[in-house]
Amino acid sequence: MRKHNPSSILRLAKMMKPYRKYLYFVFFCVLVSNLGVLVKPYLVKIIIDDFLTSGLPQHGLYSITGLGISYFLVVLLSAGFTMAQRRTLARFGQSILHKLRTDVMDHILHMPITTLDKYGSGRLITRATNDVETLDEFYSDILVTLFQDVLLLISLIFMMVQMDWQLALVAFTGIPAIALITILIRKVLKRNFELMKAIIGRINGFFAENIAGMRIIQAFNRQKNKLEEFRQLNESYLKTTIIQLKLHSMLRPAMEVVNSMIIALLIWFGYHRIVGDFGGTAVLELGVLYAFTDYVKQFFEPINELAETYTTIQSALVSADRIFSLLDEKNQEDPLAGDWDQPIVGKVEFRDVWFAYDADNWILKGVNFTVQPGEKVAFVGSTGAGKTTIINLIGRYYIPQKGTILIDDVPLERWKLKALRGGISVVLQDVFLFVGTIADNISIHSDLSEAQIHQALEVSCADEFVEECGGLKGEVTEAGMNFSTGQRQLLSFARAIARNPAILVLDEATAHIDTETEQMIQTSIAKISKDRTSIFIAHRLSTIQTCDCIFFLEKGKIIEQGNHEQLMRQNGKYADLVRSGQQE
Repeated sequence: MRKHNPSSILRLAKMMKPYRKYLYFVFFCVLVSNLGVLVKPYLVKIIIDDFLTSGLPQHGLYSITGLGISYFLVVLLSAGFTMAQRRTLARFGQSILHKLRTDVMDHILHMPITTLDKYGSGRLITRATNDVETLDEFYSDILVTLFQDVLLLISLIFMMVQMDWQLALVAFTGIPAIALITILIRKVLKRNFELMKAIIGRINGFFAENIAGMRIIQAFNRQKNKLEEFRQLNESYLKTTIIQLKLHSMLRPAMEVVNSMIIALLIWFGYHRIVGDFGGTAVLELGVLYAFTDYVKQFFEPINELAETYTTIQSALVSADRIFSLLDEKNQEDPLAGDWDQPIVGKVEFRDVWFAYDADNWILKGVNFTVQPGEKVAFVGSTGAGKTTIINLIGRYYIPQKGTILIDDVPLERWKLKALRGGISVVLQDVFLFVGTIADNISIHSDLSEAQIHQALEVSCADEFVEECGGLKGEVTEAGMNFSTGQRQLLSFARAIARNPAILVLDEATAHIDTETEQMIQTSIAKISKDRTSIFIAHRLSTIQTCDCIFFLEKGKIIEQGNHEQLMRQNGKYADLVRSGQQE
C-alpha cells in the first residue's frame, strides 16, 4: 500500500497563495462568525443571572429588551458573514480547481508514450476527473472549516475555563474517548479510500475500452459476458462503498453519544453545585450552568463536524497524493528540448538499433538501413517482425536501448521534438478523428489556411465526398463514425500531407480502402512523394512494387533488401510472399 505523502497537504495549501486576499477575507468572516457563537450564550447568561434570578434594575441596552435586540443583531451579523465566507470560498475554490484540471491535462499531453502506456486511460481519466472533483469540497469548505473549528474550540476552551474551571474539567472528560474513536478508524478509512479509487480507475478504463470496442462486442454477441465482467468490478466497488458508509455512519452517532453523556454529567454536577451539595465549592449560578451546557454543545459541534468530514478529508488527501504523483512524473516531453531545429531534408538512418518494449524481449535486433532524401522505401514482413516499431522510433515516441537513429545525419536525441515531428507526417491504419469539423481534423487547430486544407483534400482525393458532407465545416462525430472506413482513411491522409512534410510515413494506410479508392490514393502518393522521403508499411503489393528499396523484416532483423525486381531474382522470403499473393 502506498504511503501517504505529508507534503500533499502543504501543496494543496500553497495552491491558495495567489488567492490569499480572498483567504484573508474568509478568515475575517470566520472570526466574526465565531465571535457570534461565543457571545450568544453569554448574553443569555446575563439575562438569567442578572434579571430573572437577581432582579437587578434594567436600563438601556442593559435590559432584557436591549440584550434580546443585541442577541438578534449578533445572529444577523454572524449569518451575513457566514454567507460572505461561503461565497468567497466557492469563488477561489473553483479557480484553484480550474487551474489544477488545466495542469493535469497539460501534464498528460506532454507525457511520453511509455508513461501513458504505464498509467492506462482509466487511471488517467480518474485523476483528471474524479480525483480533482474530490478536492472541490476540500477547497470550497473543509480547509477553512478546519481553521474555523480549531479556532472555535480554542475560544470555547478559554471561555469555559474563565467562566468556571471545575465545570470546564467535567466538559473535557470526553476528549480521550473522541481521540480513541478517531485513531481506531483512521487507518481503515485511508486503506479503504485507496482501494476505492483504484477500483474507480479500473471502472473508468473498462467503460473507455468497451465503448470504443462496442462493435466487436456486439459482432461476437459478448454483451452478456462483458456485463458479467462489469458486475464483478462493480461488486468490488460496492463493497468498498458499503465499508465507507458503515465507518461514516459510526462517527457522528459515536460523537453524539459522548456529547450527550458529557452534558448529562455536566447537569448533574452543576445541579449539585447550585444546591450547595459540594462543601467548600462556590455555589454555581443558574445562568452559568445554562451557558456551559450551550458552550459544551458548541464545543462538540466542531468535533462532530470534523468527524463528519473526516472521511472527506481522507479522500481528499488520497486524491491529492494520486494527482501530485502524476504531476511529479519527471519523464516529460519538452517540444523545445535539444539543440537542432533545422527544417528536415529527409535522410533517415538506423545504426545497429536494438529495441524492446519490456525487459530483454527484443523487437528489433541490430537493425541497419539508410533512406536517402526523396526515396520511397517499404518495410514488409510478418506480424510482430518490428515494422511499426521502426515507425515509432523515427518519431521518437520510444527510445532505443542500443544503437543510434539519425535524421539528416543528426542523432535523434539532438533534434527538438517540435521540429522533428513537424517534418514527419504519419498515416496510421487505425484512423482517429476528433469531434468537430472536417477543417479542425485536417488542421488540428493549427494555422493552416483554408487553401492549404483544400489542396490537401484534393491531393488525397477526399474533396468530392467532403463537399457532399458540408465542406470544411462538415460535422465529424465521435471517432468519425459518420464516415465510412475508406473516407476516414482519406481524411487522415489529407491531414498528413497538409503540412507538406519532408518525411511521409504510411503504416498500413491503404489496408481499409477499396480498389477504386486505392487507385486514387496511388495517384496522390505519386504526386506527394516526389522529392519527399516516403516510408511504407503495406499489405498490398501495388503500394510497394514501385519503391526504391524494400526491406524484409523477420524476428526483428532485416534479412533481405532491394527493389522489387532484385528481391524477386533473389527468390527468397520476399519472392515467396509475392507468389503467395498475401502478407501477414
